[in-house]
Amino acid sequence: MEFSVDQEALRLLARAMREESDGKQLRKDLAGDLREALGPARTAVRASIMGMSSAGMSTGPSLRKSVAQKVAIQVRMSGKATGATLRTRKTPNIRGFDNAPKRLNRRRGWRHPLWGDVERWVSQLGKPNWFDDPIRRGRAAYRDAVLAAMEKTAKRIKSRVG
Repeated sequence: MEFSVDQEALRLLARAMREESDGKQLRKDLAGDLREALGPARTAVRASIMGMSSAGMSTGPSLRKSVAQKVAIQVRMSGKATGATLRTRKTPNIRGFDNAPKRLNRRRGWRHPLWGDVERWVSQLGKPNWFDDPIRRGRAAYRDAVLAAMEKTAKRIKSRVG
């Protein structure tokens, strides 16, 4: 799931910030504003996975909590992939289930051997679209917040220039 603002505009804004005397501070402020703009999306995605039903044994760390903790906002101010991204990292230390976020999000789930019986395999479903649905629902609001953050920084630069 991806939504986009004008990536070229963000790239031009980043270039203008580099040319300013305190461009480093402007970049930090813009990155912080972009993280703040996507904060509600991260909260909604985390709440979505925490809302997944759980019927497993509580012998190890919580799968839902571990996946929720791996949801992060990444901001890049240069390069080909300029922008702010909401992504989730792999979970290598959780029950040997490296791709938990990806598998929990899939409609078809995943297959694994039945506990204690390597001959029998079972299919298991997570919560399909736990990551995509909250983003899809708030897409317009998140886009507007990112554009507002960009506009705020552009106004700061413009006020200094003239």
